[in-house]
Amino acid sequence: MKTWKKLLACLLALAALTGCAAQTPPEGSVRPDGEGQAYIDEASVLGEVEIEDEAVALAGAPAPAIPDQLAPKASGTLTQKSDRAVIDYSNTKDGYVMVNCSGGGKKLKVLVYGPSYGKNGTKYTYNLNAGEWTTLPLSDGNGSYKIGVYENTTGNKYATLLTADFSVSLTDEFAPFLRPNQYVNYQNAVNSIAKAAQLTQGISDPLMKVEKIYQFVVNNVTYDQQKAATVQSGYLPVLDATMATGKGICFDYAALMTGMLRSQGVPCKLVVGYAGQAYHAWVSVWTEATGWIDGAVYFDGSSWHRMDPTFISSGKNSAAIQKYVGNGSNYNAMYLY
Repeated sequence: MKTWKKLLACLLALAALTGCAAQTPPEGSVRPDGEGQAYIDEASVLGEVEIEDEAVALAGAPAPAIPDQLAPKASGTLTQKSDRAVIDYSNTKDGYVMVNCSGGGKKLKVLVYGPSYGKNGTKYTYNLNAGEWTTLPLSDGNGSYKIGVYENTTGNKYATLLTADFSVSLTDEFAPFLRPNQYVNYQNAVNSIAKAAQLTQGISDPLMKVEKIYQFVVNNVTYDQQKAATVQSGYLPVLDATMATGKGICFDYAALMTGMLRSQGVPCKLVVGYAGQAYHAWVSVWTEATGWIDGAVYFDGSSWHRMDPTFISSGKNSAAIQKYVGNGSNYNAMYLY
């Protein structure tokens, strides 16, 4: 009975909010022309490609730095370079690559094709800030990857600046889901890291850490309707900003909780997909006792239920909201970050 009480409030899959974002399929939903095709032609040749903007999943005291082994580094031992761009894949075993591109005053994007692309057509699209190293997760697991760096020419047309092909063999399946990346950038989120440490002080049980951080996010962040109505493609969550304002869209909820949990050594996936017809974001966690918890998130004494912090926070735990988030068929995962 004691074990069930411990699990009661903790198993989560943080999802973001009703009405969270665009209903058009996000970048990466296309399928290849043929079964088993590794990559589409646009990423395999240098030339002009068409890339649509991705949808947005809506929807300070000193703190200890993250452990050095979790801090992404552009080591420079394995790279692909052009006169404008660098793809550093020195640390693929740790679940990430880093990209840097000099600016020409135009929008820059990266496309990542993982080993499952030929099966389900899923590719990942990221925006780049010129002159900055950007960390991208290899969340598709072991296998062959292709990455392309592109510069906008006109409309949705992009010129290819650089591509790289490499094979990935992860140290373990959790490597991409413990480190900071572009969407879960907790590396410099000193206040979020400090709050996570405070909430979990003296706690070693991962499920209890999940419970403490989940309850904090649900009780201290409210849904920002204005932001949801005006957010643009390319938006990236800023964890400490969400902490400071106490407001956010579903992407913010998911990123904050994921970053706080990762900073405490709990493997955690930021999941983006659909909740009903709304483009949405939520969280899955892993513990040794449970494995990956992708759907069920808390135990009421007789059965497991899904817990979606954005819905729960904004819906004030209404019976209708509880019923909706408890139905796993309402959730369709597409991307992992």
